[in-house]
Amino acid sequence: MRMAMLYARIRPEERLLVESMHARNIDHELIDVRTLVLDPESAQEFDRFDVVFDRCLSLTQALTALEVLHHQGVRCINEPEVVRICADKLRTSAVLAKNGVAQPRCRVATDAESALRAVDELGYPCVLKPTVGSWGRLLARINDRDAAEALIEHKLTLGGVQQQVLYFQEYVRKPDADLRIFVVGGSVIAGIERRSAHWVTNTARGAEATGATISEEIRAVLAGDLAATVAEAGTVILTTTDLSFVDPDDGPADVTYTVSNQVNGSVQLIGLAATTLTGQDVIDGL
Repeated sequence: MRMAMLYARIRPEERLLVESMHARNIDHELIDVRTLVLDPESAQEFDRFDVVFDRCLSLTQALTALEVLHHQGVRCINEPEVVRICADKLRTSAVLAKNGVAQPRCRVATDAESALRAVDELGYPCVLKPTVGSWGRLLARINDRDAAEALIEHKLTLGGVQQQVLYFQEYVRKPDADLRIFVVGGSVIAGIERRSAHWVTNTARGAEATGATISEEIRAVLAGDLAATVAEAGTVILTTTDLSFVDPDDGPADVTYTVSNQVNGSVQLIGLAATTLTGQDVIDGL
């Protein structure tokens, strides 16, 4: 197999992947996406590859390359439609809802008055999120009506076009932790627990990651989550899914978690590789 790996910056994760490909004698080439001039009518320069693996930091750069290559018949991981759905929280929510996958309640509005009604429907506290974003940035917990009015006004007045879509999600009361599960080709390979005293449990925001044991019950939930994305987007090769634990006082006694509306198509691996409990090389699982 001959693989092309698209990148814009070589991080420790990309070095880990390259080392793994060298160790397995995988014929590969690293291609800086910033150097490409793409022709929508031809992808001949990529005909020599069996697969193109996207590791771009920029969503725009990734989708630009994947869109051209995929429609010229080049196998891409992941396909552009998968990346679009996973990158956009609103599209992800719509796909999960269409396929009956459990997720926190959410509301969307594009006007200040409608946005306040959306917050009232969800109740306080709730969370305001950008529809496109990562690493726990630009999240806000809205604790009361005064905060809602201020945040909505700031978004609509100072935000760009993307920020004019106001996406609210119910606040999930969890015991300072959630799970991030890594899925390859429909199979769960490993997971991490992300724990923080802060309500945002992203490792990019300082949460501590430890290895997690994945129960059969959670695997069954993930099968539905993955199937929902596959049904809408086509082939999904590599994703992560976030599960949020629910405090016992916040729901029925037999409910221990809820599926987050977040499914990631651009997967970061370094935390998983350092903490996995499976005993396997998670890079080999790819």
